[in-house]
Amino acid sequence: MGFESLNRALGSLGNQAELQPLQEFQRIRSCWPEVVGQVVMAQTRPLSVERGVLKVAVSSSVWAQQLTFQRRLILAKLNARLASPLADIRFSTAQWVLAPESDESVAGDHPSRVPDPHQPPAACLTPAPPDALAAFQRWAQGIQARGQSLPLCPQCDCPAPPGEIQRWGVCALCAAKQW
Repeated sequence: MGFESLNRALGSLGNQAELQPLQEFQRIRSCWPEVVGQVVMAQTRPLSVERGVLKVAVSSSVWAQQLTFQRRLILAKLNARLASPLADIRFSTAQWVLAPESDESVAGDHPSRVPDPHQPPAACLTPAPPDALAAFQRWAQGIQARGQSLPLCPQCDCPAPPGEIQRWGVCALCAAKQW
């Protein structure tokens, strides 16, 4: 048995009926920037198509409301590019998650930021605790462990992020009391 080219193998898979919805969704994602424009594209993310309804995550409820008013126009533009037309579009903030790099750029230089070198990657996180008390205890242990490696504020002897000590000479709470 010889090796087939990847394109030929994927092409034969693409002809299967169960992959048609996936291909249709890929078409939606590829033409989404052209249909809605760059400004709207930055605030939206197509998630899935279920029973002819496109679900789109949006960054805020204001965007969700504005795009809901424009959904018929967006739907008409999308359907003109698709083989099987969509019935409707639903906009929701429920599954909007900011990319980690955008969060990092906002808080990366803040003096109160404490990088956690012991934090595991997202794929290695432990399962959720069974109840609220166990969750609180896990959180408290993590805070205590992180606090042990921090320098102490010279004024109140509490653990403080190194950036606060470098910037103000004391922790943020003591600096605020001085103002």
